[in-house]
Amino acid sequence: MNLNEYPLWTAVITPMLENGDVDYVSLEAILKEQEEAKNGILILGSTGEALNLNQEEMQKILDFTIGLKLNAPLMCGVGGINLEQTTKWVKYLETLPLDAYLMVTPLYAKPGTEGQYQWFKHLMDASTRPVMLYNVPGRTGTSLSFEAVKRLNTHPRFWAVKEASGNVEHFKKYVEAAGEGRVYSGDDGMLPDFAPHNCKGLVSVASNVWPRETHLYVDMTLESRLDDAKLWQECSDTLFIASNPVPVKALMAQKGTIKTNTLRAPLTSEDLTDLTPLTTSQARVTEWFKKNS
Repeated sequence: MNLNEYPLWTAVITPMLENGDVDYVSLEAILKEQEEAKNGILILGSTGEALNLNQEEMQKILDFTIGLKLNAPLMCGVGGINLEQTTKWVKYLETLPLDAYLMVTPLYAKPGTEGQYQWFKHLMDASTRPVMLYNVPGRTGTSLSFEAVKRLNTHPRFWAVKEASGNVEHFKKYVEAAGEGRVYSGDDGMLPDFAPHNCKGLVSVASNVWPRETHLYVDMTLESRLDDAKLWQECSDTLFIASNPVPVKALMAQKGTIKTNTLRAPLTSEDLTDLTPLTTSQARVTEWFKKNS
């Protein structure tokens, strides 16, 4: 499967029942909706609350997703702080029919260029699949090193960078550092700002709740046909009025896409009490899609 044919990847949530168990009925519906929208699928990323799931749950989610035999590429998140444990996770993933990995900057430790280079090279050496490196300093505490990306861009497993710093100048530097690699926006609302700078697509939270709508938004943006960038910026921003994925789960539950808005501690739905911004965004995006599709 040609990964470059998918400009939109959905960082899929992990729906849960009220007791906290994974809701596989809702998960199947979500995954099939992404397949129908022709979106790439990222499972067990930060939006999927992967760090709050145990090993058995993650393996079961992978088995379930793979068992659906979707006509869509599957990328799996790889994140952590312990290199030995993370390497074991990659070696387990290597036994499964996945298409790519999303490898995030090590958490909490804030390694410099050499530490990042050694971390990623070790994991990429253990892999046989294309790797997207992930810059999200708001979650990891440090930025993905431009120099480390430059040194890794000739690695046979290097494929792309997901840039989620929200900074256009940083995005341009990652494009330069990536060489022949691809750079994707990790911020839904920033795609129009990144598009003129050789952005290849979007790894999205918004497409959980708006799969077809976000796909059209990405296509129109990359084809320089979008004239409603402000609408998408404002509506996307409402999905982050509390920690991700609290708002997107709230809106999906309100729409009936998932049964509950249950999250895993330390996240809780109680951190978001006013859903008015979300329902307003839902109405605006629905109207936009009717107008443009």
